[in-house]
Amino acid sequence: MSGIIRSSDGLDERRRRVLFRARHRGMREMDLILGGFADAEITALSDAELADFEELLEPEDQKVFAWVSGTEPIPPEFDTELFRKICAFHFSGRGLPG
Repeated sequence: MSGIIRSSDGLDERRRRVLFRARHRGMREMDLILGGFADAEITALSDAELADFEELLEPEDQKVFAWVSGTEPIPPEFDTELFRKICAFHFSGRGLPG
């Protein structure tokens, strides 16, 4: 992912793993959406939010992208405060590279 702004130095193993997975999704759009959010917010996430993030990294990129873009409804198990934070971050323009 280009435009990486955060080093994993100083993060605990769990946060380093989540940061890496968020940046290396396989679908460029999701690298930017989830990776950009993780770059900016990984240190501020609570343990509960981090668990929600880990769960959000499991579904296929196309599904998560459809939820973020609003082309498919968000399943209740993923409709969390963290998901809303990710969407707000992305649509605010803060998640855009460069």
